[in-house]
Amino acid sequence: MSVHDQAAAAVLSQLLLAADGAVLGIGLAYVSIRSILKFTASTSALRKIDNAPSVQPSDLRSLLSNRDNNSDICNSESKNQSNGDGGKLIIVRGCVEAKLAVERQAMILGGNTSNVLVSQESGEKGVILQRTQTCIYNEWRGFFGLTADLRSMFARSWKDQETSTIRTVPFVLVEAGRRPQSGYVIVNMEGSRHPLPMTTVYHHLQPISASPYTFLQALFGHEYPVGLLDEEKMLPIGKDITAVGICSLRNGSPEIKSCKDLPYFLSDLTKDQIMADLAFKTKVLLWSGVVFGSLAIGILGYAIVRNWNRWKEWRQRRQAQQQNNSATNDVPPQIASDEETGEVPDGELCVICLMRRRRSAFIPCGHLVCCQRCALSVEREISPKCPVCRQTIRNSVRIYDS
Repeated sequence: MSVHDQAAAAVLSQLLLAADGAVLGIGLAYVSIRSILKFTASTSALRKIDNAPSVQPSDLRSLLSNRDNNSDICNSESKNQSNGDGGKLIIVRGCVEAKLAVERQAMILGGNTSNVLVSQESGEKGVILQRTQTCIYNEWRGFFGLTADLRSMFARSWKDQETSTIRTVPFVLVEAGRRPQSGYVIVNMEGSRHPLPMTTVYHHLQPISASPYTFLQALFGHEYPVGLLDEEKMLPIGKDITAVGICSLRNGSPEIKSCKDLPYFLSDLTKDQIMADLAFKTKVLLWSGVVFGSLAIGILGYAIVRNWNRWKEWRQRRQAQQQNNSATNDVPPQIASDEETGEVPDGELCVICLMRRRRSAFIPCGHLVCCQRCALSVEREISPKCPVCRQTIRNSVRIYDS
């Protein structure tokens, strides 16, 4: 770890521990609340997926038709598992196929494979193709790289290091091992931001040749490109996937679209695997919320108690100071004039002010070490103690010379 990173870590630790850890406690409380909210959403999603029927594409048409015919029976269910368009939450397991290939019966004829995406590098066919190009930069600081740390913190967000393009064609899910006429469901990708079960079909790292300008960049500590990473990911034709979403009839054909309340839409996992994965995440979120919440309560409680005690101590000191000031102002003039007159030997000076003669003895210890004014100030303290033996005193008595 560099010196700058150590300084940043020290500043961050000081900030988190400010006010006896109150900032850290608030941060942990925020994490706990987020975990509990995610746990609630995951629990609701798990319940919906558990109640959703798992069917084949060939059974969708009859299932949706029966639902429309028996709308009174399904009225209570549709309130829990339907969207505004009257769709129903369904889990479909099928095989990816281009929509145009099904409509033109290309699978039967075995010839027409139009309207599919073909990888330029691997030659594989699919319905979703994502190309990503990432520029890899050098991390060396150079001989004059005094500001390299600041550039590494801010300049990276300004610079486009990755470019990505994605193309899709309409596709459907058909029942594996059957002819397309046996049934299919159209996959509607509109509005979906869920992760896709993409397969990497091409991965190549190409080094970038150095130039004289690159040498100058390295000399002064500037980042310079050293490699270019090209990747292609594809949702290939013939891949078995599971679709979890709202299914409805559109123009006589079943169509499924994503549900925003669910973390899955298209996945490699089956229904049982999805439920097991979601149940594990739910347990992790629950225990994370409990652990972080307990830590936050403990740290915030400690910070509140510490700051409350500090405030009470400050208030007591302030009251004692005010009482001392008032006691000093209330000293009779004759006492002050009696103590101030004449020269006082060093052995008879008050041990507190070192200005006036010792006149008052403390009870019960009996030490004669203070003038009457300082003795009154000591008596008015919260826990008065003798300045010599530190024994608790009850009061003081004025001593007169014979």
